[in-house]
Amino acid sequence: MGENVAVEKLDRDRLEALAAEQMEKQFQRVPKMRELHAGEWTDRDFYVRHITETVLRIRLNNEVDTYALFKVGSKNDALAAKLAQYLAEEFGHEGMFTRDLVRFGLTSEQLEATDVFPATKKLMGYLRLEADTRGPAPTTVWDWLVEWYSDRYNPIITAKATEEFGTEFTQGTRTHIEFDDSHDHDELMFRTVAQAVESFGTPEAAYNDLATFVELIGDYFAELYEATVGSKQPVGA
Repeated sequence: MGENVAVEKLDRDRLEALAAEQMEKQFQRVPKMRELHAGEWTDRDFYVRHITETVLRIRLNNEVDTYALFKVGSKNDALAAKLAQYLAEEFGHEGMFTRDLVRFGLTSEQLEATDVFPATKKLMGYLRLEADTRGPAPTTVWDWLVEWYSDRYNPIITAKATEEFGTEFTQGTRTHIEFDDSHDHDELMFRTVAQAVESFGTPEAAYNDLATFVELIGDYFAELYEATVGSKQPVGA
């Protein structure tokens, strides 16, 4: 008879510690990123472009999540159900952020004409390509990170924006934060990623994916800063 081999499980404490550690690295390399996430700084152009990217990324994220669900197929019905629940609760959420953009004066035509940053394209391309070879595991790691990030930082960033610009400019964003809190998406996505990793991947691959994703978050904020605040600074400043 064959020996029973213990299957390594995804460690939530390690996942969260790694996310925090990797975020700290990005804080050290990207201008103003630490201050933004500590609620110490914001900028109107920066914030509006950030919310614009959020809307566009949500749409793309829903597409890659749908593709990941397709890749589950009938191989794991319980996992498919969790992914389908998450998708059902996320579809249409970009509308909450769009209401804030309208308050800032951004038209729907301007929104649709905006191209996402290179870091977002790299992220979505990575998720789509990896799903072809590794199934839904990488995508669920990203989705968990989104929820972890949102719980940890979005209330702080939004509070600073509310203080600077007024409550009417952050109403939709605050509604989205309240929705995620009431639906406990962080917990749902950890259960989902743990199941996806067990069926389709390995914990080590998940930790490696997480590090890649956080680096791309840093790349995004660097691109965002350069396109908004950096472009306003005089040459040689």
